[in-house]
Amino acid sequence: MPEKRTISEFLTERTTAPLIDVRSPGEFAHGHIPGAVSIPLFSDEERAIVGTLYKQQGRDEAVLKGLDIVGPKMSSFVLEARKIAPDRKLRVHCWRGGMRSESMAWLWSMNGFEVSVLAGGYKAYRQQVHSDFAEPLKLKIVGGKTGSGKTEVIRILAEKGEQVLDLEGIAHHKGSAFGALGQAPQPTVEQFENDLHLALSQLDRSKTIWVEDESVSIGRVFIPQPFWEQMMVAPVYVAEVPFELRVERLVAEYGCFSPEELENSLLKIEKRLGGNNLKPALAALHSGDYAEVARISLRYYDKAYALSFARKAQEHVHLLPDPGSTPREIAEKLIRFIPPNER
Repeated sequence: MPEKRTISEFLTERTTAPLIDVRSPGEFAHGHIPGAVSIPLFSDEERAIVGTLYKQQGRDEAVLKGLDIVGPKMSSFVLEARKIAPDRKLRVHCWRGGMRSESMAWLWSMNGFEVSVLAGGYKAYRQQVHSDFAEPLKLKIVGGKTGSGKTEVIRILAEKGEQVLDLEGIAHHKGSAFGALGQAPQPTVEQFENDLHLALSQLDRSKTIWVEDESVSIGRVFIPQPFWEQMMVAPVYVAEVPFELRVERLVAEYGCFSPEELENSLLKIEKRLGGNNLKPALAALHSGDYAEVARISLRYYDKAYALSFARKAQEHVHLLPDPGSTPREIAEKLIRFIPPNER
């Protein structure tokens, strides 16, 4: 028969048994445990019907309706499980660890599967996610103005064996008005938190973890508040990269996109950029002078960065001496700059 597992037990089994989420497709799309496979007991419409019946006529009537809906699907549930788990081992959860997961676990166990059920369901998982973000971390922040190559610095640090969290990679956004260009669709805020939690769970909290300096929002997602609070007091290591080098980097990064895409990005910051800046930026864009577009945009972003940076406690800010001009030089300088006992 199915066995109940705590959230810690459930997550440690992550690599040993497929995870089945039996909530509705809408619930799954809003947020799910990374790696979970959706086999919904009810469709969104069916869930609404059963829920309404529960409220209006009570549990017994809702259960009977649920049985009517699920009955014809039972064989397909078993066939799907056989494809996903050929060794007949499964983990399953619903929202609270109640009837949906227990009924599906019963069905699969009756068909020869070894099944464990998450006690407390997805709700318990989300509580664990929020709790873990509040646990202390040894964060170090890669700082620098827009176009300094901070994202590339993070990637090179990872290549060199450092622990990193690529917040922009997890968010599918580069954190500016142009940040969605060339990226996959952003996850929901909830899914971003889940994906960030997974990435964090794979790191050693007792050792340094490098992250890029970010605003609390990255596109349409938000850094979890407990994690953000730790970022705000973590040491920041700033590499000053010359303005024209940053212009070149932005042109290389975004010059491949169409004028229409770039114009749409500029229009997103129209009010903050101001008409006196937007008009020449658009004129430069339409004439193919992408370097001038980058210069105008950078002047705006440099002001925004200065305002944001002023909110940081200055005792946490460290300017890198002679950082070099390429992301690789900056990454190597960061590694040499941090004493071994602070790593």
